[in-house]
Amino acid sequence: MEQINAKMFTKKKRDIKVLQFGEGNFLRAFVDYMIDIMNERGTFDGNIVLVKPIEFGNLDQFGKQDYNYTVLLRGKTDDGEYVEKRVITSVADAVDAYGEYERYADYAKLPSLRFIVSNTTEAGIVYDESDSITMCPPKSYPGKLTKFLFERFTEFGGAPDKGLVMLPVELIDDNGIMLKKCVMSQIANWNLSDEFRKWVDECCVFTSTLVDRIVTGYPRNDAEDIWKELGYEDRLLDTAEPFALWVIESAKDISDELPLVKTGLPVIFTDNQKPYKQRKVRILNGAHTSFVLYSYLSGHDTVLESMQDPKIAGFMHDTIYNEIIPTLDLPKEDLLAFADAVRNRFENPFIRHELLSIALNSVSKWRARCLPSVIEYYNRFKKVPENLAFSLAALIKFYSSDERAEGALVGHRGDNTYMIRDDAAVLDFFAANCKLPAKDLVDKYVEFEKDAFSKMDPKGLEEFKAVAAEKLEKM
Repeated sequence: MEQINAKMFTKKKRDIKVLQFGEGNFLRAFVDYMIDIMNERGTFDGNIVLVKPIEFGNLDQFGKQDYNYTVLLRGKTDDGEYVEKRVITSVADAVDAYGEYERYADYAKLPSLRFIVSNTTEAGIVYDESDSITMCPPKSYPGKLTKFLFERFTEFGGAPDKGLVMLPVELIDDNGIMLKKCVMSQIANWNLSDEFRKWVDECCVFTSTLVDRIVTGYPRNDAEDIWKELGYEDRLLDTAEPFALWVIESAKDISDELPLVKTGLPVIFTDNQKPYKQRKVRILNGAHTSFVLYSYLSGHDTVLESMQDPKIAGFMHDTIYNEIIPTLDLPKEDLLAFADAVRNRFENPFIRHELLSIALNSVSKWRARCLPSVIEYYNRFKKVPENLAFSLAALIKFYSSDERAEGALVGHRGDNTYMIRDDAAVLDFFAANCKLPAKDLVDKYVEFEKDAFSKMDPKGLEEFKAVAAEKLEKM
């Protein structure tokens, strides 16, 4: 079977407008997918250069495929099963920042360049004072970016219109703000000019973004069957769910330069992304955390199996629509639409979400994703959200073990065992207290998490503990 190549598809030559730090599955099925649609519909007319920002790995396969690859979206929508196949033809080049430094650095001198996209993992946006401007390239991503911007500033003599727009998608709060702080720290560390610092501050834009799409990447188990359907071999094939959301927060309006919304793509430009993050964390992540441990203890292993159980699915639905959504302040129609999309995502037959993988570090997840809804629900309605109380009881039940192995606790589900993995202090707490009566165990747990629960109304907290203990006792 012939490998995908440029001869198979029309590949238009366009100016390079986007430099992308990271060539992984997520960016290729999310950002590059959206840019490709803009190009197809004539609203952007700009190509992408991928940068490998780390030393290991190689880009050989991109060259072998003439920088073409296929994005395959598979999932469930209100209209039924959804499948979309798109050949991405908007990637013009891929360059190794280490092995091809000069070629990589030359892109800083490209007049048409406007956007920098990055996904260097949560640990990527970190200031490293050991970085030096003489390194080719510096080790950290902020170091690489600072030097790249300095070379651009030098090439164009600090021209205001040659500033760049940063679009980080790393999964940290205020990623753009944090990235700019790191760059400014590096400028100071390297004693770069005040003119350059001012150019970065005033002529460059650092957006903070929120991204949402499950990208399952290369489908190893059924790749050859998919190749047969496509009619060509594609070793960069990238699979994902249909749902996508990109929230871009910026003090400067860049929506005309990056016409994602005008192209009909699921993007929100705003000066405050926090309500959208709260919506995602509370509804999507909160729903996950509220039912996965209960579902696992009920005998299920995946999210899809859970959604096929009417009891679990009903619990999830009731939790989202009756206990979480009433605590949020975005327009109700937006919240309901997002919740409906979450339901379809959980029912996606093409994605196998293992409940035990979601269960990792559930204590901190419940604290961040569910407890805020508990607090806000009680503040607004002066009663305990029963399902969220049940979810805490299920968490305590799931964690209740004093049997240790390999840095974890060992739980039991019928005749089977499972590993309970969390911070050492969490494991020590449950090992020491798991045999207490339900009321005492809930009291001890709330004391263990006292800083988080201190934000709750004292009367409401006592009522919540009583409900959680009652539900735990019945498990």
